[in-house]
Amino acid sequence: MSALGGARRLARIALNATDPERLAVFYRAALGFRDAEAIGAGPARVVPLRLGDQRLDLVAAPDGRPYPGEVPGFSPLFQHCAIIVADMAAAHARLSAHPGWRPISTDGPVRLPAASGGVTAFKFRDPEGHPLEFLAFPPDAIPEAWRRPRAAGPCLGLDHSAISVADTARSVAFYESLGLSVVSRSLNTGPEQARLDAVLAPTVEVTGLGFPDGRPPHVELLCYRGDHPRPVSDLAVGDVAATRLVIAMVDSEALAAACATHAGRLVPAGSTSQPATGGAALLRDPDGHFVMLTPG
Repeated sequence: MSALGGARRLARIALNATDPERLAVFYRAALGFRDAEAIGAGPARVVPLRLGDQRLDLVAAPDGRPYPGEVPGFSPLFQHCAIIVADMAAAHARLSAHPGWRPISTDGPVRLPAASGGVTAFKFRDPEGHPLEFLAFPPDAIPEAWRRPRAAGPCLGLDHSAISVADTARSVAFYESLGLSVVSRSLNTGPEQARLDAVLAPTVEVTGLGFPDGRPPHVELLCYRGDHPRPVSDLAVGDVAATRLVIAMVDSEALAAACATHAGRLVPAGSTSQPATGGAALLRDPDGHFVMLTPG
């Protein structure tokens, strides 16, 4: 459905922050992000950052609700950014040298079994509460996109943004209609996953959704099986937890077609002071996560 949906790539991920300039200091010092060129215009303050080839915007949300505590992975509010690291020990040590963050994983970095990808991972929260993840691939299983000369620090770039969903099939159908396609599936469980997520006995359907250009970052769906509480998301666009996937469509016609298909999911213009490039549209996915579509 990629050719029909019109999605081109995940242009950037936007995180709200009560103080984006202060949060940017942490991202630069602890994670190796660098300043990037601003895109578009709008009334809100934006600190544009880059890690490798991937973009992350920190958007001012001074009047929004703060991140709501220790949101678990199965909550519909949960959405994290995964950072590829060349050296997990070095990345963890650099992070540990800076204050303000707090761990999600209960016992440091954890090596997942082969059935769950065999990666070494560590989840934590930035100083404003946004979940983040370090990922290190096994030396013999590094994807082509991450086989490149080492960067100045251990953190190489953004691999994906993972969102918690209640129904994998429903969410796959939504994102396929935009032009993404399923590129991977796994069922993650066991004590390693429990330590990584700080969730008791988790069984997680992990579905990777890629873009036509095949470049990172991509999107991952996390569907926790079992009787977990999943309240309907009540996030407003200006809340700190209201992370946005910014998807570049091939052109304005593709964007208009996506808006027509999902007219009931559009966030009305004027309901937020968040910045947008000309002609952009904001949608809520089936679980309430925000998706911004931009032309070209």
